[in-house]
Amino acid sequence: MSSEPVVLCLNSGSSSLKFALFRLASGRETRLAAGSVEGIGLAQGRLHLHLQDREPTVRAGARIASPAEALARALDILASERLPLPQAVGHRLVHGGDAYTAPVCVDDATLASLWKVASFAPLHMPAELRAIEATRTRFPDLPQVACFDTAFHRGLPERARRLPLPSACHEQGIRRYGFHGLSYEYIVETLGSELGRRSILAHLGSGSSMVALVDQKPIDTTMSFTPTGGLMMGTRTGDLDPGVLLHLLQAGHGLADLERIIHHDSGLLGVSGSTSDMKTLLERRLQDERAALAIEMFCYRVKMAVGALAASLGGLDTLVFTGGIGQHAAPIRAEICQGLEFLGIELEASHNDAARDVISRVESPCTVRVVATDEERTILRQVGRLLFRLSSRDVKGQG
Repeated sequence: MSSEPVVLCLNSGSSSLKFALFRLASGRETRLAAGSVEGIGLAQGRLHLHLQDREPTVRAGARIASPAEALARALDILASERLPLPQAVGHRLVHGGDAYTAPVCVDDATLASLWKVASFAPLHMPAELRAIEATRTRFPDLPQVACFDTAFHRGLPERARRLPLPSACHEQGIRRYGFHGLSYEYIVETLGSELGRRSILAHLGSGSSMVALVDQKPIDTTMSFTPTGGLMMGTRTGDLDPGVLLHLLQAGHGLADLERIIHHDSGLLGVSGSTSDMKTLLERRLQDERAALAIEMFCYRVKMAVGALAASLGGLDTLVFTGGIGQHAAPIRAEICQGLEFLGIELEASHNDAARDVISRVESPCTVRVVATDEERTILRQVGRLLFRLSSRDVKGQG
């Protein structure tokens, strides 16, 4: 392979695809292009593209029927810009099950085994695996690397990993896995010792979770067996009394109906009755009681999780907000932190409004930060370590 390899990083979802093309040269990560394909399955799709040293562009077009078609559009647009061809492709996979706790090169056997755990994350895994299949077809000679969100949490202590179920269920792989690991790994690599000994990372977006770290290692996290549990999310319930599901089954709801309710019709959308988009809810909250309630519930659940994770840590040195909501919604950060002064959390309002790197007061015992995550860059680094023997020390800068 080239001494300056080019790596394509893919982050596939059921309704969107994010992609980035990087060059690894002289220990430097250079982003040549980045973009996304949005609106998969809707009447009109959109392709966002940002090339190095050029202004971002948005192209709206015809319907994009499937994740495979979205991938084809992304690859075609990269080819049309005469960008270098990749020497490897890295893929985000939400779930690795018990078998995969580190990045792995994908072959037929790997792909077959991953399809067996696709039901653990039905909103994500099928689209991600189909993206791997389509990329292998497009680039049959290139190594494909699967990078797992669950891998970050592989060292969780047994008291956190084990669910209060019979041993037979545990032996079937039903346990706490944790998610958003690529995002968390990026935050840890970015901040390092600045996190202090006890930290909480809050990835808040359409999917939301939090993780508690001691010396940068996870000891507990809010999501569990699937990416449906934990915090209230855009359209997902988060933690829910299992008796509710039994009641709905007894009331005549089938499995497909339950899946639709807990994955697609709940969370911010279910409570507001109108949208899962936090920016829209914030715009409507003064005139729309249901929008206001959805925001209040979301912030309340996150605040409760901060308290619970801080208890598991025995205190708190750093709280980090990331993800679409965590990074961009200052009112949400403020509402979450209000009332957490007993944990040493005291925001500087002007810093929070400006989304500075540090938004807590100088004298605050707990440092509160806002960090833009970069899951595609984490994929790049994992591919670099696996295929090109690059360590974190080899990377001298970012571009």
